[in-house]
Amino acid sequence: MDLLRFATAGSVDDGKSTLIGRLLYDSKSIFTDQLESIERTSRAMGSDYTELALLTDGLRAEREQGITIDVAYRYFATAKRKFIVADTPGHIQYTRNMVTGASTADMAIMLVDARKGLQEQSRRHAFLVSLLKVPHLVLAINKMDLVAWSQDVFEDIRHDFVEFAAKLDIPDLTVIPLSALTGDNVVSRSENMPWYQGTSLMTHLENVYIASDRNLVDGRFPVQYVIRPHSNRFPDYRGYAGKIAGGVMRIGDEVVVLPSGLPSRIASIESASGPVNEAFAPMSVVVRLEDDIDISRGDMICRPHNQPKVSQDIDAMICWMSEEPLRPGQKLVVKHTTRRARALVKDVQYELDINTLHRNEQAEELKLNSIGRVRLRTTIPLLADEYHRNRETGGFILIDEHSLRTVGAGMILSV
Repeated sequence: MDLLRFATAGSVDDGKSTLIGRLLYDSKSIFTDQLESIERTSRAMGSDYTELALLTDGLRAEREQGITIDVAYRYFATAKRKFIVADTPGHIQYTRNMVTGASTADMAIMLVDARKGLQEQSRRHAFLVSLLKVPHLVLAINKMDLVAWSQDVFEDIRHDFVEFAAKLDIPDLTVIPLSALTGDNVVSRSENMPWYQGTSLMTHLENVYIASDRNLVDGRFPVQYVIRPHSNRFPDYRGYAGKIAGGVMRIGDEVVVLPSGLPSRIASIESASGPVNEAFAPMSVVVRLEDDIDISRGDMICRPHNQPKVSQDIDAMICWMSEEPLRPGQKLVVKHTTRRARALVKDVQYELDINTLHRNEQAEELKLNSIGRVRLRTTIPLLADEYHRNRETGGFILIDEHSLRTVGAGMILSV
């Protein structure tokens, strides 16, 4: 079975946590003691029904306030596919958490309250999904039970969102009316909306095609660790461990090691289950080469005629996650694939208004949860691709060199 990662998105109280709870409940992915615990908590809160949102809202502050603060990851599976779901916050002050949850997702589920329609935060999250290049988006129009299952309400919201999404880069959009509270169109088709001819949300999750989303053209293998046993049993063993970030690697392929530029061939490939003849993204493997080359963590194995760009000057969209603003002249640490480098902020080119998509070229800094285009200069070259081409080699994080806290997430626009 393959694995689908998806994240929820949307405004406050649109029902993101309840929807995930419903998916877990109806797919029989909740342990009996978990269900009994949330039933007791629901009664203690004075609720007339089981609050399935409590399955993901695990922090005490989340339960007390009825909101999602941190990203909660849950795991479940059906007969067709395994799933990792990230429940992300809807409040604007937790935008950075939403970016974290969606950064590795194959799909985003954008929830909209049928009573309220599109909100400012709905548009904000839709833009972030587009910016993060999440390949598939589901617009889930929730709480249809509270608008009497109205087709007119559904069509109005669908039209508004499609009109807004036309300004964004969303390659695959599916719109589903549902009720997370009652389970209509979540796992099974709803009898309350006979006018809807599409599939349920679970059916769509099980069947959406994701194999072509990954870059299988550009061979990229960032070296994470050099395996050198230093034992009599393996006197000459030298393997390079890591996760394939793009392309397909086969035994006998010609490769080149960056940044040195030295050529070689692949002698063997080993996975967790044993030797294999080929490996592809996102497999984690150990690669051995025919030649003894000086290779260390942060180097990259790729094709001789298909290489990433090697540069110290990076233009990127930055989502700033720190209360201390990002300003020109600031020094940070860049974590890109398996390579670390110190970086200098050369320029803030503009700040982007997520609601209007207007570029403020007069901005001199990026504040908490702001997004803007920034130019960086690194102390050593990065081996990078544009983010739209490869999310693995085109993305990075920024780290404060004093506190070691993650303060920003970046998507490379040009090198």
